Amino acid sequence: MDLSDLTGLPTVRIAACDVNGQMRGKRMPAELADKLAEGAARMPLSALNVDVFGCDIENSPLVFETGDADGVLFPTERGAVAMPWLPTDTALIPMAMYHDDQTPFLGDPRHALAEVLSRYAARGWSVVSATEMEFTLVDASGPAPQPPLNPVTGRRVKNEAVLSIGQLDAFDAFFTDLYAGAEEMGIPAQSAISEAGLGQYEINLNHQDAMRCADDSWLFKALVRGLARKHGFAATFMAKPYLGDAGNGMHVHFSVLDTDGNNVFDDGTERGSHLLLNAVAGCIAAMPDSTLIFAPHGNSYARLVPGAHAPTGAAWAYENRTAAIRIPGGSPKARRIEHRVAGGDTNPYLILATLLGAALVGIEDQLTPPDPITGNAYDLPDLPQLAPDWITAIDRFEASPLIARILPKMMIRNLVMTKRQEVGRFNDLPEDRHWLTWLETV
Repeated sequence: MDLSDLTGLPTVRIAACDVNGQMRGKRMPAELADKLAEGAARMPLSALNVDVFGCDIENSPLVFETGDADGVLFPTERGAVAMPWLPTDTALIPMAMYHDDQTPFLGDPRHALAEVLSRYAARGWSVVSATEMEFTLVDASGPAPQPPLNPVTGRRVKNEAVLSIGQLDAFDAFFTDLYAGAEEMGIPAQSAISEAGLGQYEINLNHQDAMRCADDSWLFKALVRGLARKHGFAATFMAKPYLGDAGNGMHVHFSVLDTDGNNVFDDGTERGSHLLLNAVAGCIAAMPDSTLIFAPHGNSYARLVPGAHAPTGAAWAYENRTAAIRIPGGSPKARRIEHRVAGGDTNPYLILATLLGAALVGIEDQLTPPDPITGNAYDLPDLPQLAPDWITAIDRFEASPLIARILPKMMIRNLVMTKRQEVGRFNDLPEDRHWLTWLETV
């Protein structure tokens, strides 16, 4: 939707993405939208560096040290999108944050991804990616989250229903609205399946330009959460809504095209090109230090346990879903990397920036990966391990020379300060209340 197409709407929303993947912005009269391209919208730079509770980061240089200065918001190339979950006609205009001299504010996660993609572009390459979006439908009306009521029977969902058509059809009204909303927003939603968890589902988003993929993954989470509430329940992307049940992941697929549109990972064989192996090696090398990106919240670490269908060791394989990195089969022309570590609670821009940045480090340094594994990765105890807990992940991320090559220094600093503050705040809250903060924010 072009900004010139907003006539007739009473209001619009403008929003940029903060470090936790939350929308931060403003509601404004639609008639002012045509001034956005001139830099008419301003917002404190610190707004993109608040914690998951929405609070400023103590001692952040973005706040009192610099007078809590404003940045300038400009519309992204994504354009305006509908907001089908709201009762009134309106539109959301995704924005990116800049300094007054119009240089990118590198505390904006979207700019972190843009920086990585510019390095690919310098080689004459573009990145194509896709995401698998897992979420759980929840009854959040009680003191603890529960599976939702089946709209057909009126009884609570009690059984896991892997690939059940009946489970999908029970929530047909929701999924019908979800597909219609995705089409209205220009989000390429593909097949939906009932997953392994109670009330858990997955919808794949189609392969497309990497930045567009990140934009759509970010917007899709808002769509799912908004429409769920419209239908009388909640939807969460929490990594582990229920202990002992399946967790939500966000698998990422990507390939790289040269200027002629050829896949640089394709050498005509099942093995893949040397560039594919370099990229895999980079992802393996960076994986332990990247844990904070894959698992950014305390709840994330309930998913990252051995044998829970979430990879905990840095390994890769061909056509093996127990490995952290899977090289799917099929035509060599479609040779790609599937990165299977991230939880559903992650920031799509930071996930793609980190994965693609790690792959590029592998290519730049001509790294060689370990041998691909066979069999069950969970039975291989000697693999390099992801960080086992939130605090360790923060420490490794902050000190990592590899992460310093991938993400802007400001983004690393801001994210570390945010997560340290969140650790302290959650330590001060009763554990049985933690879910209320994460349920519809992550």
